[in-house]
Amino acid sequence: MPTLLLKNIHTLVTMDAARRELPDGALFVRDGVIEAVGALETMPAQTADEVLDLSNHVVLPGLVNTHHHMYQSLTRVLAQDLELFGWLKTLYPIWSRLTGEAVYVSAKLAMAELMLSGCTTSSDHLYIYPNDVELEDEIRAAQEIGIRFHAARGSMSVGESLGGLPPDSVVEDEDAILRDTRRLIEAHHDAGRYAMLRVVVAPCSPFSVSTDLMRESAALARSYGVRLHTHLAENQNDVDYSMQVFGQRPGDYADAMGWVGDDVWHAHCVKLNHDEIHLFGRTGTGVCHCPSSNMRLASGIAPVRQMRDAGVRVGLGVDGSASNDSGHLLTEARQAMLLQRVAQGPAAMTARESLELATLGGAAVLGRDDIGALSPGMAADVIAYRLDDVAFAGALHDPLAALVFCQPGQVDLSIINGRIVVRDGQLQTVDVPVLVEQHNAISHRLIRGES
Repeated sequence: MPTLLLKNIHTLVTMDAARRELPDGALFVRDGVIEAVGALETMPAQTADEVLDLSNHVVLPGLVNTHHHMYQSLTRVLAQDLELFGWLKTLYPIWSRLTGEAVYVSAKLAMAELMLSGCTTSSDHLYIYPNDVELEDEIRAAQEIGIRFHAARGSMSVGESLGGLPPDSVVEDEDAILRDTRRLIEAHHDAGRYAMLRVVVAPCSPFSVSTDLMRESAALARSYGVRLHTHLAENQNDVDYSMQVFGQRPGDYADAMGWVGDDVWHAHCVKLNHDEIHLFGRTGTGVCHCPSSNMRLASGIAPVRQMRDAGVRVGLGVDGSASNDSGHLLTEARQAMLLQRVAQGPAAMTARESLELATLGGAAVLGRDDIGALSPGMAADVIAYRLDDVAFAGALHDPLAALVFCQPGQVDLSIINGRIVVRDGQLQTVDVPVLVEQHNAISHRLIRGES
């Protein structure tokens, strides 16, 4: 079985139950699983198949991204001055021209961007399937690049003619959606510990699918024991739509549809009120906070402090790269901390709490107890940032806080499932310049409507 030893670690951040931060730490990995964490002399062996000296690094668990739309990396910086609904209406016609190749290349580009920021596990919410697009286009990209992946089979079934937001040209038949979702679960979902691929049932939003599809999706997911995901309460127009069409606030609607529980997480939740927050806390319902996207679209500041205090499980997400225009997960940890301080004062969120959202919080939202911390028996998803970067100068008295307070940088080392995927800041599993060139060519054709 292959072994890996990380030694002389300047600062080892475990995120374990005791939240230990170990100076001059070490970590031993065997066959993709962490076997020991602590001082070098306590390791099972003083050597391994590969030994890395990290005396100039801060090491922590791989970051977990719980919401994304990877295909949107093809359409960055469009609809620059619109809120959510206007932004969507502008972009739907462009996205209707997506192909399987476009989704595959854009997913791989988005995964590369995430991995270079320190992300080791990501979910992606693919809810639009024009032309020859399939969820397997993203799955193939994930398997080739080496990221741990939760593939969310999204869907839209209520177009403009039925009172929904998307044009009729991009919605699907509901029976076909459910058949394909069932097929994907049976073909690809891995429920085992350390799984690299899981499938999620994920109707896009209450304003783009019917109540029948919401209920039937929940029943389908629970019959297979897989998780549920959708958008909820993203901005005031979202709330107004829910009140007008369903006669309920978004949280109450989710409750009525069976969309609360410890197998559910919702993206955004910017506009949840006190009662909805406590509903989510009581039921174990998760939330993905997407701070940069919420600012870009002027959706508001999600009440993350209140959610945490009410026991709601909260993780972070970069959201789609057309509503954030970046896929840097460490940046989202920084923005989450700063936004809560803007809303509620300088003690509203600490740097350590924001990193907890990005690690343990994301793992909990995805229903995983095998990632998010560095301790024996956990998956060997480990990242390391160099401390001699110009951005951290003057902050080495608290390296962990420096990751959040200072300019977020690129990861120097990333290990996923025991495999080194970023070494010396360079992604090992894809030729990045070639990928960027392919991606830009597809983006150019897509935006200009060329075949």
